[in-house]
Amino acid sequence: MKYRKTLIAGIIISFGLLGTFASASHSWGPYHWARKSNPFTLKLGDNVNTAWDAYLGVASSDWSTSSVLDTTIVTGQAKGNCRPTKGRVEACNKAYGYNGWLGLAQIWVSGVHITQAVVKVNDTYHNLPPYNTPAWKQFVMCQEVGHTFGLDHQDETFSNSNLGTCMDYTNDPDGTLYNQLSNLHPNAHDYEELATIYAHLDSITTIGQTIAHGNGNQNPDVSELKEWGKEIRKASDGRGSLYERDLGWGNKVFTFVIWVR
Repeated sequence: MKYRKTLIAGIIISFGLLGTFASASHSWGPYHWARKSNPFTLKLGDNVNTAWDAYLGVASSDWSTSSVLDTTIVTGQAKGNCRPTKGRVEACNKAYGYNGWLGLAQIWVSGVHITQAVVKVNDTYHNLPPYNTPAWKQFVMCQEVGHTFGLDHQDETFSNSNLGTCMDYTNDPDGTLYNQLSNLHPNAHDYEELATIYAHLDSITTIGQTIAHGNGNQNPDVSELKEWGKEIRKASDGRGSLYERDLGWGNKVFTFVIWVR
């Protein structure tokens, strides 16, 4: 059963216009999971340890408030540095090293359809101040999971006031430092945008592990920055980036990154 929440709506940013606010879409392109009916259920593979289980659980519950999708947490199947599994999202935590990124989402697409995705949180930084707080961990987990549905950020400037959504950049995720809104959960605009992204139905499905649609599993483990492809977008203050790697034959992998300050 779904529970609707009363949420605070924020100003959202038009895709591709960094730092310019508008009442517009905040999808990151035409990309979506192919499915034949709504609501659909997407599996989140739990490869995180007990220190992260609660944050993944809250993110799953929050995003399942959407009218068009549900998420369910299942046993993780990721290997290595968090290899993807076709037809689902794998969530992982690990001390990935002092490589500059706090969290990231990687999404494989075939044409306009998402075929698989991973969420990675970097314990190398989350074990240290200021990122070792529940607020930072919930904010990062919520945002990276949100990207795997096709959502973009509502705002890409850390210095702006919080918009009351995890799909925002912020230096104050729980809102206590600067007396702002909390950015730990989705808000109304996120649910509205999901409804827009998934308003149409498809004749195929890319959800589940038995699909045979394109070659979304090509080059699955893209763990290092040099494997992410070209940087196609960067936040105005340099705290976030989007990379695109063309795998050929209509297949690509996108990597959303939150950099440490």
